[in-house]
Amino acid sequence: MNNPVHWFEIPVTDMDRAQKFYETVLDQKLDVRDFGNFVMAWFSSNPTQPGSGGTLIKAESYVPSHEGSLIYFGVAEIDDVLPRVEPAGGKVLNPKTSIGEYGHVAHFEDTEGNRVTFHQPPAGM
Repeated sequence: MNNPVHWFEIPVTDMDRAQKFYETVLDQKLDVRDFGNFVMAWFSSNPTQPGSGGTLIKAESYVPSHEGSLIYFGVAEIDDVLPRVEPAGGKVLNPKTSIGEYGHVAHFEDTEGNRVTFHQPPAGM
C-alpha cells in the first residue's frame, strides 16, 4: 500500500517571507517558480523515499488558515528545529510532546498564519 498523500501545498500571502521562514526553520533551500497567476516554492524531496513532496503556493484562491488541514514535517529531532521557529517569525503553539510509540510532535504557526507540525519518529524508524 502506498502512502495516501502524494502532494501538499501550503498557502502563503507573502512568498518571500514564507520562503525565508521555511528555509530557516528546515535548513533547506526552496526552489521558487513563477507561473504567472501563481508562484510556488518547492521543498526538497526524493520520490524514491517514503513521504510526500510539496510546495508553498501564492495564488488568489489560496488562503492561509489556522483551522484547515494540518501538515506534518518529518524531522530527525524536534529539539533541533523548534528553536528556529520564533526567531524566523513563527510561533510555537505546542512544545515537543510524546505521542507514545509513534514518537513526538510539536505544533507551530508559520509567518502566514498556517498551523503546522513537526513529527519526530520513534528511535529506530
